[in-house]
Amino acid sequence: MSAEESLSKAEDLLARLEAARERLDATEDPDQAIEILQELADLAKEVETELQRAKRAAETEAVTGPEPDAPPA
Repeated sequence: MSAEESLSKAEDLLARLEAARERLDATEDPDQAIEILQELADLAKEVETELQRAKRAAETEAVTGPEPDAPPA
């Protein structure tokens, strides 16, 4: 996966994270709030994973060049 693809996925995850945060702000149900907090924690981990993957891909691309099937930047 290229750095651009990882960054795009991270952006999608951040949008989902923001939507979950808005749901958390809107709820008054403690059980639902706990579920949303767990979802937020899981999404944050996924974002961190994608950002690390993007960093590694960017470092690799800087040394070896982009993947042959990767779109031009």
